[in-house]
Amino acid sequence: MQNKKIRAIGAGVLAAVWLCLTGFAWFSQPKASSDAERRPLEQMPQLSVDTVLDGSFMKDFESYSLDQFPLRDSFRQVKSLFHYYGLQQKDNNDIYLADGYAAKLEYPLNQTSVDYAVSRFQRLYEKYLLDSGCKVYMAAVPDKGYYLAEENGYLAMDYEAMFAAFRQALPWAQWIDLTDSLDTGCYYRTDTHWRQEKLLGAAGKLCQAMGVTPPAAEDYTQTAIERPFYGVYYGQAALPMEPETMYIMESQLLSGCKVTVEMAKKTQVYDMEQLGSKDLYDVFLSGSKSFVTIENPNAQTDRELVIFRDSFGSSIAPLLVQGYKTVTLVDIRYINMETLSMLMDFHGQDVLLLYSTLVLNNSSTIK
Repeated sequence: MQNKKIRAIGAGVLAAVWLCLTGFAWFSQPKASSDAERRPLEQMPQLSVDTVLDGSFMKDFESYSLDQFPLRDSFRQVKSLFHYYGLQQKDNNDIYLADGYAAKLEYPLNQTSVDYAVSRFQRLYEKYLLDSGCKVYMAAVPDKGYYLAEENGYLAMDYEAMFAAFRQALPWAQWIDLTDSLDTGCYYRTDTHWRQEKLLGAAGKLCQAMGVTPPAAEDYTQTAIERPFYGVYYGQAALPMEPETMYIMESQLLSGCKVTVEMAKKTQVYDMEQLGSKDLYDVFLSGSKSFVTIENPNAQTDRELVIFRDSFGSSIAPLLVQGYKTVTLVDIRYINMETLSMLMDFHGQDVLLLYSTLVLNNSSTIK
C-alpha cells in the first residue's frame, strides 16, 4: 500500500512538471534571441492543417521548445560543468579552456577554404589592383589556438602551411608576419578578438612594412569602458567565467578624425552608441560594416590606405591612422566585390589584406 502511494505521488509530480513545461512552451512569451549565445531563437511555428499533415509543425515545434525551454541557460551551464568536470571531457561544443582562456578548436586546415580565399583575392587583384599603382600587402591574424592549442594538448591546424599557401599563391602581395608581435595576452579571455591596448606591436609592424609612421605609446590614453565585456565564447562554452574590461586607445589625433559608415552614418572612431549593443566589440568603428571611411584632417601626408578586412580590422585600424590622410575599410563578406567600383576607385593607395585565420579557414563568407 505504501509503495502504491509513493508511485502515485511520483506520477503526480511527473505529470505536474510535464504540464508546467507544456504550458510554458505553448503560452509563455517567447524570447527573440539569446544574449549568451548571440543568436536568434526559434519562434512558435505556424499551426495549420497543412503544417500538421506534412509533419513540419512538430519538427519546428521541437526546435522551438528546445530554444525556449525554461531556465535554458542554467541547464546549459549544468551540462557544461558535468562534461568538463564530471566526464573530464577536454572541450564542450568545441570550446576548450586553457591557461584561463576560452578558445575554439580550429582543426584541421581546410585547404578547400584556403583555395577559395585565394581565388577571391586573386579576383580582387585582377579586377581592381593590377594596373592601379597600388602597393599590396597581406597579413593573417592568428586565432588564439596558434598560441594555446598544441602546448595544452589540443589539435591545431597547420598554420604555417596556411601562411605558405597564401605567400606562394599571391606573389603580388607582400606578406607581413604578425605571429611574433602577438601572444596569448593580446586576446580577450572570453572572446575571439584581440585587445586593442595590446596591439601597438602588431600595428607598428604593419606600419613599418608599409613605410609609414608607427603608433607611439605615449600618444595614447588607455580608457576603460565601464560596461563589463562577455565575449562570444562565454555563451558558447556555457561555463561560469568572469567578465572582462574592454579598453580603447584614445588620442588627440583620433578625436579629430571623421568616420563615415556605409556612406551614411557620421560617427567617431569609437562609436559610443554601441555601448548598448549585444556585442560590445561594436564600439570599434561601429562593428562589422561593409564600408567604413576614416578621414584624418591632421595627417602630415596625402597617403591613403585601403584595408580589406574582417572584424579584427575594426580595432587595429585606428592605430594605423597616423600615417594616412584616409583609411578605408572594406568587408567583402557583406559587399559584393563586383560592385565595389561604385563606392571607390583605386589610384596608388596602400592596400592591406588583413584577415583572421578563423575566416581564412572558413572563407565561404567571402563574396
